[in-house]
Amino acid sequence: MPIIHPFPGPLHRLLLIGLTSAALALPGLLSAAEPPASIATAAPRPVVGLVLSGGGARGFAHVGVLKALEAAQVPVDLIVGTSMGAIIGGLYASGMNADELEREMLAVDWGDLFERREPRQFLSQRRKEEDFELSPVLQLGFRDGEFRLPTGAVSTRSLEKLLRRYTLSTRHLATFDGLPTPFRAVATDMETGQAVVMAHGDLAAALRASMSVPGVFAPLEVDGQLLGDGGLVNNLPVDVARRMGAELIIAVNIGTPLAGRDTLGSVLGITAQMVNILTEQNVQASIATLTKEDLLLLPPLGGLTSADFNRAPELVKMGNDYAQSISEALVRFTAAPARYQQWTTARRTQLEANTQRIGRLTSVRFEGVSEERAQRLAVTLDTAAGLRVDVPLIEGDLQKLAATGDYERVDYRLSRRENSGEEDLTIRLRPNDWGPNYLRLGLDLRTDFQGRGAFNLRISHNRHWLNEHGAEWRNRVQLGETLGFYSEIYQPLDTASERFAAAYVDASLRRVELFSANGDALALVQRRGIQVGADVGWPMGLLGNLGDMRMGVVASQRRTTPELVAGLVPKEVLKSVGWRELGLRAAIISDQLDFANFPSDGYRLKGEVVAGRRSFEGNSSTSFTRMEGTATGVKTWGVHTFNLGARFARASQIPPGAIDEYSLGGFQQLSGYRVGQVAGNYLLFGRITYYQRLPVRIGVARALFAGGSLEAGNAWAQSRDISLDGLRTGGSLFVGADTGIGPLYLSLVSAPRGYTGLYLFLGRP
Repeated sequence: MPIIHPFPGPLHRLLLIGLTSAALALPGLLSAAEPPASIATAAPRPVVGLVLSGGGARGFAHVGVLKALEAAQVPVDLIVGTSMGAIIGGLYASGMNADELEREMLAVDWGDLFERREPRQFLSQRRKEEDFELSPVLQLGFRDGEFRLPTGAVSTRSLEKLLRRYTLSTRHLATFDGLPTPFRAVATDMETGQAVVMAHGDLAAALRASMSVPGVFAPLEVDGQLLGDGGLVNNLPVDVARRMGAELIIAVNIGTPLAGRDTLGSVLGITAQMVNILTEQNVQASIATLTKEDLLLLPPLGGLTSADFNRAPELVKMGNDYAQSISEALVRFTAAPARYQQWTTARRTQLEANTQRIGRLTSVRFEGVSEERAQRLAVTLDTAAGLRVDVPLIEGDLQKLAATGDYERVDYRLSRRENSGEEDLTIRLRPNDWGPNYLRLGLDLRTDFQGRGAFNLRISHNRHWLNEHGAEWRNRVQLGETLGFYSEIYQPLDTASERFAAAYVDASLRRVELFSANGDALALVQRRGIQVGADVGWPMGLLGNLGDMRMGVVASQRRTTPELVAGLVPKEVLKSVGWRELGLRAAIISDQLDFANFPSDGYRLKGEVVAGRRSFEGNSSTSFTRMEGTATGVKTWGVHTFNLGARFARASQIPPGAIDEYSLGGFQQLSGYRVGQVAGNYLLFGRITYYQRLPVRIGVARALFAGGSLEAGNAWAQSRDISLDGLRTGGSLFVGADTGIGPLYLSLVSAPRGYTGLYLFLGRP
């Protein structure tokens, strides 16, 4: 048996996917029996089987090998694959040629493909607001009396959509023997540990199941079996190809080699290596079954790893260069030109026979949710029975469903009716195993390294689908500089317009520092408040992805109490003051930022007006109004991002002795001033921030940025005091990191009438 040896290589990026995929990229030997394929040959030529191993991103080298096999005119009679080998092999078997396969694989943005959440612009406003409630340090679910984590670290929704699109022509086939090249995919039964060889059914689901890397992608239920990555038990399934009738085997193993000592300094590294050692023994046993007539290809992929999906062009080239370099070994598999042309013609003919005209939809149904929920979801779709099948339209509908965040799996299948040629659409939904209660823990902090700082710990709970009409219950607790509690019940009112009602309670206690005009601390005041309200609202856009509007009634009770007053201020000046308010409230919000942290494009607008009556402890009362608006707009040209922000606020009829309603100060809220140093009942503020993403990565930071800000604004006690000549200015220069616990800034801040110094800030300014 000719064996072509590679050069070994270490590990690169995407630690979770990389380590797990590497651990699974070497095979076991267990395999369940499957029905043999019927292989018809037109000439007494040995039946050639192609076996493609798993190996994550390293599997792109299979595409290069297939290009070389076509160039050498090697006809392949059957294909067996595991994990990434199943995806490449299955798509090739379905009728793509190597050039088409290369073009499609290189056109995919593999980084976006594995994002757990849909692009932010598709999320409902409620999901977007969660980004600004807190930056989660920890996210988990609670169900059946226990805390749960997601079953996969990344989402496969986009991968499933891609596979579904590529395999649309196979939807009516009874078995995978009906493909242009007979095919088998290998997966693992996660309950029994046995190999499962998939020979029929849904090809897209079979390919997805074979690549269900444990801990990275959630396992997939197919025909009642919970299936995981086939690499756990048979990553180079030579035995399966033999049972299909292969007389000669071309086996391509692109599994990750064992790691070097330099990567074994952690528990994670040792664990991955231990699994690799065990599976390496299995791969060697599988290789040992090859005969001298077979061919084992081992493309040298250097240091590229199973996680290097962004290196697809290099991996394809490496596979092709390697296979071409051993062209002499391929000669005995080469067919005569006429025979090879016959083989390509047969594949094309079968593909054309499989590619039937898509008709109209006879029915649209949901699988995996209750009938009541299915009825509610159906009205949100653009796809409907009676329309001609429109795959992009179906994919758009599925993206809307995925954007709700309620489903671990969102997939579909078209089933053709034999006599009429019409289609039935089944939308498959799998609710999150870790829901419907979702918990998030977040933290924000700040310090000026001069003894002034604060932190807040936030915990949020969100209960989705409180009833079959889509009700939600949201709770938030805050501990630290501000003590707070917020709870809201959100209830959609009808399925057609998505109108909703909401009732909420919001309580807070905060100690506010008061300053003189020169920035001297004068007093520490406790500010307490509780408000309850009820709104009727209207979402804007598809499922509220453009924002929402609300109108309602709100009642509140507030009190300010001095706790510590400097000697130069008479204590009676700051008396304890309390009052009640009852009024009408209108609010609007529209959020189209592409990212909550360091956005590169989009806008965010938010406005609120409250008007009503205020009563004081002496039973006197007066009318009042409060209004506040904020706006953010972001645009990127090349690598240069500009972020413009503005804020306006006014409050009338403030009770005598009460502290001012609004304030400025702190990082990018008049940098160089203390938090709350600039306060008043009328406020104007504007900011321009510039930043650029740096071409480096450090530690857990997803991205690093450098930039600066210029800010101007002020706050006034009375409207007659407002003057643009009195605007204060500040600015900052910063290095920022987008981390798993939120945006982190280290900044130099300065203000002409404030101070200059270093500032550390975790959170969104």
